[in-house]
Amino acid sequence: MKKLGFGLMRLPLLDANDAGSIDLETTKKMVDVFLERGFTYFDTAWMYCGFKSEEAVKEVLVSRHPRDSFTLASKLHANFFDTLEGRDEIFNEQRRKTGVEFFDYYLLHGIEADSYAKYERLDCFNWLLEKKARGLVKHAGFSFHDSPELLDEILTKHPEMEFVQLQINYLDWDSEWVRSRACYETAVKHGKQVVVMEPVKGGTLAKLPPAAESLLKGEAPDASVSSWAVRFAASLPNVMVVLSGMSSMEQMLDNTGFMDDPVPFTEREYALVEQAAAIINGQIAVPCTGCSYCTEGCPMHIAIPKYFSLYNEQMRESKEKGWSTNFTSYELLTKESGKPSDCIRCGQCEGVCPQHLPIIEDLQAVGKCFAQ
Repeated sequence: MKKLGFGLMRLPLLDANDAGSIDLETTKKMVDVFLERGFTYFDTAWMYCGFKSEEAVKEVLVSRHPRDSFTLASKLHANFFDTLEGRDEIFNEQRRKTGVEFFDYYLLHGIEADSYAKYERLDCFNWLLEKKARGLVKHAGFSFHDSPELLDEILTKHPEMEFVQLQINYLDWDSEWVRSRACYETAVKHGKQVVVMEPVKGGTLAKLPPAAESLLKGEAPDASVSSWAVRFAASLPNVMVVLSGMSSMEQMLDNTGFMDDPVPFTEREYALVEQAAAIINGQIAVPCTGCSYCTEGCPMHIAIPKYFSLYNEQMRESKEKGWSTNFTSYELLTKESGKPSDCIRCGQCEGVCPQHLPIIEDLQAVGKCFAQ
């Protein structure tokens, strides 16, 4: 299997403000190119694209291509069931929505300390193995957003899990929060294959500060800056597949081009991305990946990732510049979503954030910045 996977989380949209308004015709063309170029791995989940991703899978992929021409992964997320029966209700609905009899890969979704306790309490690991024994799942694993110590605990207790999905990119490799390197090394210690998510960190590594971009372009003028991020992850020996959430044909053509026969990183390239990471880290105020898990249940309908993206853009501006167009963008955003100041501090966003960001505190900083 080629190492590039199509992450069906950030698909092209008809309305940028509606995560469920998937541009199905464009997505069909992208799926066709992906398969024509020999790539087979597709990744979806219950809540992706405003809960519409799995339905889109049926229309753009399952109903149009032979079942043996692709592999499909989906996931069970702890936030959407509270009973033993709830596990099967979601799983059966996922099969209906996608139109498949079985999933090639199935994951317990987004494990961290709190959700791990729930997965154990509701016996989800054994439940997943039972699905595998019945042929409804071919490969069992889980995605993970916590410490290498917890990962080691889980893999020690559940050696039957075949693979782990981890957030790995050169920005998070030595991050004290994400600890990508340590989590990867833990998976390797347990002999597990790794699926990589967020290789471009929600687009952060596709749009670099000028100094970081110049550094990479100076080495490889014809390579996209995002290709460096995907190749970094793909160069790791135990990586089975690198997921990329592609939202345009341009991204599809670029990714499938350099990942057709990816060239492993050299020592010089590792050194260059380490320098690029230092530059980027010096300019990122909020390391949000834009997954939007936080927005689905926000009672005040605050477009949290969009505010953080705008805030990061503003933080990159020269302090002497004063006003920027980001202030206009902020005003427009407040007209179509709740304001940062509308936050009631309920904490649901922080409870589901895979990056464990202090969202409430960060929203206050955003509001203060643009209230000037």
